[in-house]
Amino acid sequence: MNTPDFDITAVALNFQIAGEISEVRSYGNGHINDTFLLVTTDATAPGYLLQRINHHVFKDVAGLMENIARVTAHIEGKFLPGNTQKLLHLIKTTEGKTYYRDQDNNYWRLYFFIPGSRSYDVAETERQAYQAGMAFGHFQSMLADMDPECLTETIADFHNIEKRLKDFYQAVQLDKAGRVAGVNAEIAVISQHEQAMTTINQWGRAGLLPKRITHNDTKLNNVLLDDNDNAICVIDLDTVMVGYVAYDFGDAIRTIANTAAEDEPEPDNIQVNTAFFKAYTEGYIQAAGSFLEEKEIESLLWGALLLPYMQGVRFLTDYLDGDNYFKIAYPEHNLIRARAQFSLFEKLRALSPQLQQIITDTVLSCNNLTSASKQLSDN
Repeated sequence: MNTPDFDITAVALNFQIAGEISEVRSYGNGHINDTFLLVTTDATAPGYLLQRINHHVFKDVAGLMENIARVTAHIEGKFLPGNTQKLLHLIKTTEGKTYYRDQDNNYWRLYFFIPGSRSYDVAETERQAYQAGMAFGHFQSMLADMDPECLTETIADFHNIEKRLKDFYQAVQLDKAGRVAGVNAEIAVISQHEQAMTTINQWGRAGLLPKRITHNDTKLNNVLLDDNDNAICVIDLDTVMVGYVAYDFGDAIRTIANTAAEDEPEPDNIQVNTAFFKAYTEGYIQAAGSFLEEKEIESLLWGALLLPYMQGVRFLTDYLDGDNYFKIAYPEHNLIRARAQFSLFEKLRALSPQLQQIITDTVLSCNNLTSASKQLSDN
């Protein structure tokens, strides 16, 4: 029942749980946090998800948990009586706090487990892609009237490509792991496109893009689906903070329109599924189109290009730095991940005219356009 590293039962007893714990098992495959499914003897409790928060990545755990509490409360306040929508629900500690800190300075939190839910690392159907678009678009929409300034920045410059590039070139210069000589091709890709990939930053500084509350980690596996592949809710709220909608759109496309996993070692297996791109775009615009401004819509394709490029930069930086950030399964794992992301980036770039047409057509056919979006149809 206990893991080799933690006494999970002892940790769980610090939270307001029902019944006695009868089973503990590892759950999910996230890169950052450790997650455990807890089953109890209380038949009325569907179970719990206990997570050890990686405080080396999320240094301000108190701020992070306050963000999650604020966001979930704001969304839950919009649910009407009888609403069947689901939401991650925090279980407080026996002392009434949102997290528990153990004697070894590990930080823990507890959620209700949502029964009948599942997630996918790779999209299998257009329905899954569409439902993910609806889920993330709806998530942004419900937070569109919340003051972004009330949230803590849980990871500084998380989607700031200029900062990511600065860190990358520093890693190249230091070459701590002695690996730079083997990644000349990847360095060339980064260098060739770095100016274009700062477009969203430039638009933001110019005041052309509004700051929103965004999820910032919109992988497909951060949407829970039911047995019929209907979206239940968005999960993994650690990176919910101020950002641009293009970041969320781009990170979703990075996994949903990709025909392979993010660590696919064979480049030929990495293709862009344009049907999934279209399905996600339709779901997203349908859910989020009521608040999107014209320039935000224009930024979506830039986001689709930026996020695989930036993720490739991050994976390669970690590889050169000795694999200190992302969990790896083998020594070359981060390099393989970086190459896969750059391959996806190049294929998205080649399809840019077609993908932009899909976005434009979707916006024009959407029946909940804002006045700003309608201006796009008049141009």
